[in-house]
Amino acid sequence: MATIKQIASEAGVSSATVSRVLNNDLSLSVSEETRSRIFNIAEQLQYKPSRLKRMKQDKLLSTLKIGLVMWSTLEDEHSDPYFSAIRRGIETHCEELGIAIDKVIRGALKSDMTPLNELDGLIVVGSVDDQEVNRLYPHRDKIIFVNHDLAPDDCDSVELNFGQAMKEVLRHLHKLGHTEIGFIGGSSNPVSQQEEGDQEDPRTRIFAELQQKRGFYNPDLMYLTDWSSNGGYETMLRMLDAGHRPTACFVASDPMAVGALRALHERGLHVPEDMAIIGFDDIEVSAFLTPPLTTVRVHTELMGRTAVQLLLERAEGREVASHITINTKLIIRESCGSK
Repeated sequence: MATIKQIASEAGVSSATVSRVLNNDLSLSVSEETRSRIFNIAEQLQYKPSRLKRMKQDKLLSTLKIGLVMWSTLEDEHSDPYFSAIRRGIETHCEELGIAIDKVIRGALKSDMTPLNELDGLIVVGSVDDQEVNRLYPHRDKIIFVNHDLAPDDCDSVELNFGQAMKEVLRHLHKLGHTEIGFIGGSSNPVSQQEEGDQEDPRTRIFAELQQKRGFYNPDLMYLTDWSSNGGYETMLRMLDAGHRPTACFVASDPMAVGALRALHERGLHVPEDMAIIGFDDIEVSAFLTPPLTTVRVHTELMGRTAVQLLLERAEGREVASHITINTKLIIRESCGSK
């Protein structure tokens, strides 16, 4: 019978890489070509994983009950598909594995909520206060934080590489000659801390830091609003009425960018001639706007699927916390004036 070591030798990769690919480890960063090569070689060598191990895993999966805590409301998901795509990735992978999502909680965690001790794990999506999460579910080794900028070090987490994303955005705009760059973003405030003031979204912080390093930072060009098309629309009008129009603007979500584009069109300004625009998310409509929107593509469903995989690893006995960072890709279209 073929072994993982033999497959690794034929594929020119490590045994660990072969093992993780064959076990569908979505957190592993390898090319699709490498994945296909490993699967093809395994099939040619008639590799068959331990039937006993597979039966044991299937039994474990069928008995798992997990909970899902969402920062976003259904209304939020309707106006911005970012969090709904993460949720879809979680639900789809759970369905594929036979894992039951036993409890779904949205919004603020209330102090009178019954603890969820009967669950085998908890996935928390968005900036929900981790102290409130711990009160509700004290098993920190079975909590997976997704898209939470301040996730505790002793818990598993899945994050976007916001640093990489913002570097690519600003590198592209600087290459095109833009130095006065506006920013329209939103708050990532934990839902249980609204009264304590807004928490800075990582895009806001990193944008400011990178502009400061280049000597281009202008706080008067930084605007925050709600994560909606209307928020982007009204905020772009505020930016235009302020009297100092930047030559380019980064908008922290595509739905907000849709509103910003509408405001520019209403004022008779042309994109990208009068102002270049870059969004974030790469939602489906972005490619069909006028002009098509340059944006950052984020793999939100992969974030959700990876969270489920981390939870499964914990259920199988992994003890050390794992922190996975998912890269993004800048999709260049006409709203920046250059392909």
